[in-house]
Amino acid sequence: MDVTTDHIRDKLIKEFGAIHVEVEDTSSNRCAASFKVLLVSPQFEGKPLLARHRMVNTCLADELKEIHAFEQKTLTPEQWEKQKAQ
Repeated sequence: MDVTTDHIRDKLIKEFGAIHVEVEDTSSNRCAASFKVLLVSPQFEGKPLLARHRMVNTCLADELKEIHAFEQKTLTPEQWEKQKAQ
């Protein structure tokens, strides 16, 4: 499986009804082995950080087998709006 930024973005949007998704390939040679993700979804409302990350890890379980490093930031829409206002 070829893991790309577009593949990850599309899967997260579909799974989480995300209102905002940023996926960056942070591999030194852009070999799709390291990714940084910002995901904003109403599904995170009322969930602690660890539960949110587990949700994302479950969604991307197959992809994570191919990825060497994965950094994620998961926000609710309210948290996203506050962050943008800063």
